[in-house]
Amino acid sequence: MQDICNQDVLIYRFLPHGSRKIEDCGPLYEYKNLDNVKMICHDQETLNFKDYSFLNTIYSIPVLNVLLTRYGNKHKVIGSEKPVLILHSEMQSQDVVQFEQNGSIGVYWWCHAVIARDWYRYAEIDPMLVKPMTPQKNFLIYNRAWSGLREYRIKFTELVLDYNLQDYCQLTFNPEDNGKHWLEHKFANSAFAPNRTDLDQYFQPSLAKSTASADYNQDDYVQTAIEVVLETVFDDTKWHLTEKSLRPIACGHPFILASTPGILKYLRHYGFQTFGEYIDESYDDIQDPVQRLGAIVKLMRSLVDLSPQKQHQLYVNLATICEHNKRRFFSKEFFDQVVNEFQTNINQGFIIAGVQSGPGGVATYSSMRLAKC
Repeated sequence: MQDICNQDVLIYRFLPHGSRKIEDCGPLYEYKNLDNVKMICHDQETLNFKDYSFLNTIYSIPVLNVLLTRYGNKHKVIGSEKPVLILHSEMQSQDVVQFEQNGSIGVYWWCHAVIARDWYRYAEIDPMLVKPMTPQKNFLIYNRAWSGLREYRIKFTELVLDYNLQDYCQLTFNPEDNGKHWLEHKFANSAFAPNRTDLDQYFQPSLAKSTASADYNQDDYVQTAIEVVLETVFDDTKWHLTEKSLRPIACGHPFILASTPGILKYLRHYGFQTFGEYIDESYDDIQDPVQRLGAIVKLMRSLVDLSPQKQHQLYVNLATICEHNKRRFFSKEFFDQVVNEFQTNINQGFIIAGVQSGPGGVATYSSMRLAKC
């Protein structure tokens, strides 16, 4: 981003990666006495305004100076009272709106697209992924963690059992996450609280570490028919897709996407095709999160109940869409779309900051939304 933004910007990023602690926010490079616009990168993790709501002016220069000094960081933001850009990877986000209302300028880019293209690059030529598929399970479901934003996965696991789908799924369930047993979890959304107390008796725990996000397992994709992607953000209105959704695309695999409403539209904006011609994707329009989960599991049950002949024909039809999506994912056109979108948005961010003029007068946040989406 530093090399392609074509702007005088000082990038501050969180290190170690994935941290949200303000004391871990430092400059990408060492500079002295530069009066450039500052940009804080919060693009790999979903934003949560409440994480920083103790600040009077979010990410303003004076407050950031005070915080970095308070935590013993030798790096202070040097310079004027220019607004701070905040780089993020989510659309339709009330958190972004709140940050902007408190003095920041949001700059959107889909960083996970570029990250995933690097992480899964071997999938483009992997011979194991093009062998004829004889699935042992109907559904591949990665279900490692359920705390925080992922608490809906507990309810999902219960619904899998309620619909008697456990034998058709390659699915794990960990009794503990972040040091707590799932029966002790305090739900932010009480509607996700399960009625059953025996979930961990039906599924093996996951042995994967969090770093497994950067990998894919050929056997998992060869031995299953459809991946049910359990995204990080589900109980919200924002669109925030991570590498989880791009892994089946890179591997040429069909998918059902458990995320926020309208997320399939977001994917189609980037040139990907979804599977509504062959399966019921009306779940994507359901606003209520529990009802949306129910629709996803009902769809899974309906696919299991197809005759072997109809299942085979379905997989053949889905494969043609998967081939298109895989080509698109690894194409120069897709990469250029993501990069050009970032460059457009950061240029508009500079216009809003008042340090660069452009046609059409002053830009607003709404002009940084996805075009034609």
